[in-house]
Amino acid sequence: MRVFLITQIVPLLFSLLVASAQAQGPGDRPSPEQRAPGEIFSLIPSDAVTEHSLKLSTETLTYAATAGTLDVVGQNGERAAKIYYTAYVAKDRHIDRPLTFVFNGGPGAASAYLHLGLVGPRILEFGERQDDGTQPSLSDNPDSWLAFTDLVLIDPVGTGWSRAANNDVATGFYGIRQDAESLAKVIALYVQKNGRVPSPKYLVGESYGGFRALKVASALKEIQGMLVSGIIMVSPMLEGRFLWSASDDPLTAALRLPSLAAAELERKNAFDHNLLIEAEYFSMTDYLVTLAGPSPQGERADALYSRVSALTGIPQEAVRQTRGFIGDTYKKKSAGDRRVVSPYDAAHSVVDAYPEAADDQNEDPVLDGYTRAYGAAFAAYARDELAFKTDMTYTLLNEEVNRRWEWKGNRGGDSRIAASAVSDLRDLLSVVPQFRVMVAHGYSDALTPYGFSKYVLDHMPPDLVANRVELKLYRGGHMFYTAPKSRADFSRDALGFYHKHPN
Repeated sequence: MRVFLITQIVPLLFSLLVASAQAQGPGDRPSPEQRAPGEIFSLIPSDAVTEHSLKLSTETLTYAATAGTLDVVGQNGERAAKIYYTAYVAKDRHIDRPLTFVFNGGPGAASAYLHLGLVGPRILEFGERQDDGTQPSLSDNPDSWLAFTDLVLIDPVGTGWSRAANNDVATGFYGIRQDAESLAKVIALYVQKNGRVPSPKYLVGESYGGFRALKVASALKEIQGMLVSGIIMVSPMLEGRFLWSASDDPLTAALRLPSLAAAELERKNAFDHNLLIEAEYFSMTDYLVTLAGPSPQGERADALYSRVSALTGIPQEAVRQTRGFIGDTYKKKSAGDRRVVSPYDAAHSVVDAYPEAADDQNEDPVLDGYTRAYGAAFAAYARDELAFKTDMTYTLLNEEVNRRWEWKGNRGGDSRIAASAVSDLRDLLSVVPQFRVMVAHGYSDALTPYGFSKYVLDHMPPDLVANRVELKLYRGGHMFYTAPKSRADFSRDALGFYHKHPN
């Protein structure tokens, strides 16, 4: 047997440590996500509970805020992840006060958007034109949903301050089913820990979060034995086939056209509901029928392309070149030369950074513009007002999560087209008679146009949705709530939605 003497071991260890330090260098230290489980979780502080008050139009509401985490334990009994949440609970209210769980979408988006943009007690404003993220201001939210429901805002694994034990474990959270089951577990843990079983429970989700809400509701029912009273979906994705269908799909093109028409009306400062109704009728009649058939010729083609051009602002010749299939043409052609518009709000345009390029190469004016300010603003708010102090950075959007997402068991590609939450919606409405849904959209959202959701709801069994499912539309785009009036209108409609259920 070969034996090392202590005098041999120490120099050897020293030389190995020096070599490791030289190879790694100060700039190559592992990121928080690459740390060992004990290290990454050690950066997440204990729960912080603070007390606050919010002045509303009818009362001053006192409430407790909890900024903390819940542990998700794997089948092996080890902690797989810590999920960050912020809870707001009104003081001196009955135990059956509604309890609402809120999350965003992406996949890979944290809850700061809905948190500081819509439902929370504090609101982030973006200046007079509502598009300035350089000097955002935080103030009390007069339209906070805390007026009528307690709130728990959740950041899924990989977003906000929610982290898995390691990179390999994280993969187990990045998928439709895995995500829904983990969030259902977190919701069940919160409800049990805080004695809220008697409370009517609601879910609110934005974009993919609307899709997620239906999947979570199904997982709560099937795995946790918990039924939700209702879901509010904000600019939701319901059917993947519309979002990722081919650019020459006639139905998808027809369902998107009214949102592009709404955007053009906004650009002209001429928004009119009657004109929009006309656009909706045209899109599902002459436009759809023509796109589904052979290429139009002569005067018929001229009339169609002229009408599409007038509705969208896209030059008639550009419409003709694509045979009426607008696709992504609207991004560089709707708002005039050398400007690009955002699919998140097709009424919002900026100077094109790449005017020489045939295709749109610009970063998105909304997603990569002023709304990025939600991240730093929430981190500061949590530290300064909620007393949640951590050296871990807050991840507003995690593109790695999005890239690694599993759609129907396969990553990326065409498998996204098969993603659907419609069967979940049908089943929940069928077996939970008290279950209700509100779907909210901005008129000029070209990413998840309201036409997509309207089509889905119009094709549900009438007896299933009667008086239980409603579609609400507001001025603005995907994040229409950044506009104060639309936010106030939406919050008022949400209040009515909750009041239809006795507390």
